[in-house]
Amino acid sequence: MQLRLISWFFIALNFMEYIGSQHASRVRRQGRMHPNVSQGCQGGCATCSDYNGCLSCKPRLFFVLERIGMKQIGVCLSSCPSGYYGTRYPDINKCAKCKADCDTCFTRNFCTKCKSGFYLYSGKCLEKCPDGLEANNHTMECTSIVHCEASEWSPWSPCTKKGKTCGFKRGNEVRVREIVQHPSARGNPCPATSESRKCMVQRKRCQKEGKGKKNREEKRKKSNKDESKESKQESKGRAARRQNREQRENNNKTQPKKRKAPSKEQNLAPVDTAH
Repeated sequence: MQLRLISWFFIALNFMEYIGSQHASRVRRQGRMHPNVSQGCQGGCATCSDYNGCLSCKPRLFFVLERIGMKQIGVCLSSCPSGYYGTRYPDINKCAKCKADCDTCFTRNFCTKCKSGFYLYSGKCLEKCPDGLEANNHTMECTSIVHCEASEWSPWSPCTKKGKTCGFKRGNEVRVREIVQHPSARGNPCPATSESRKCMVQRKRCQKEGKGKKNREEKRKKSNKDESKESKQESKGRAARRQNREQRENNNKTQPKKRKAPSKEQNLAPVDTAH
């Protein structure tokens, strides 16, 4: 009986020593992994250490490991950096790496921007675009091939020859159209935007520009000459009338005034009727 009690005592003692050693080793292991763990961190960290940086982030922030030399430091960011995509979990939000040919991505299997030398198509980065598509070196995407499109022809122009519409019988008339859609690099080229054809008209004489101009000059000179002649004649008439008026006035001043002749009644003497 005593031997059984002693054996149970040693068993219990060994079990307590085992539990103590496990707790001590766990504390030592946590001290090696996260020394100087602090709850009062900055920069979005919920918990952090001097050696490893952020250990956990505040709500809605993403945890990502940044490599500095041979060491990785945990940081907390509002959005994931280029080359990473964010995943949210109940306990933590993490930034995971995109594929090697992807610069930015929505998930690991859906890229939104490819690295240099690759073209984006349906969330994937390809070195060569599929058939029926062409590589756009400006957007670095695989896009549809665009062919040229032209508008309808305009009506035919009047029949002309050397820029004139008279003085000929056979000439040319033209019509034009506009390009409404320019082609892409591999699209069909644009057609001609103008065409001409022969035409015939009834010949009519062209008024010579030099002769017409000369006639207009002569008419203008003649008109000016007539106006000048009329003006001179009118001036002469005014001068003559003024001279006549002045002469009459001078004659009136030099001539003496004429006495009035007596009337017939004054010339008749009184008749004496008494005898």
